[in-house]
Amino acid sequence: MKLNLTEIIRILATKGYEQYGTEAVSQLEHALQCATLAEKNNSTSELITASLLHDFGHLIHNLGEDAATRSIDDRHEYRALGYLNKIFSPAVTEPIRMHVNAKRYLCAVDGDYWASLSPASQTSLELQGGIYSKQEAQEFISQPYAEDAVKLRIWDDLAKVRDLVTPDLEYFVPKIQKLTVEN
Repeated sequence: MKLNLTEIIRILATKGYEQYGTEAVSQLEHALQCATLAEKNNSTSELITASLLHDFGHLIHNLGEDAATRSIDDRHEYRALGYLNKIFSPAVTEPIRMHVNAKRYLCAVDGDYWASLSPASQTSLELQGGIYSKQEAQEFISQPYAEDAVKLRIWDDLAKVRDLVTPDLEYFVPKIQKLTVEN
C-alpha cells in the first residue's frame, strides 16, 4: 500500500485519538506537542515535520494498543519509513528512524536521563536494546542527523502533558506539504 500525505494526515487525525500507550495523552496530542516544541526551539521545517510524524509507526501496525506492556517492541521507528521515505527527504525521515536509538544514546551520556523517563519509556527502552555502551554512543552521535534525532528524542520525552494547548493538526499541514517530494 502506498500512502500519500493526505492519507498520512487522515490516519493521524483519526487513529491519533488512540491513547499514547500508558501516557496521559493521545497519539495526536503527543505528536502536536512534539512538533510545537520543535517549532518553539526554532527548528527547521524538516525537524518540525519529523517531530510531528515520529510515532506514525504506532498508528499503522496491528499489534494493538501499547504493545510494550506485552513485551513487544513494535519497531515503530521503522514501520513508517516505507511510506515516509517515498514522500520526504532524509532530513525528515532519518531523525524519525533514529529517535529510539537517541534514547539509548542519552541514557549512555547523561546519568540523569534514565530517571527522567516515564515508566513507559523505561519499559520500551529495555525492549529496544537497552542503554548504549560508550562506544555505541560515540558511533551513534557521529552519524548524519543524529543530533536532530537527539533533539527530537528530548521533545518526545517532554510531549506528554495532559490538556496542553497546542496548534491543531491543520496548522502544521501547510508547513509539511511544502517538504513533500509529491509537490
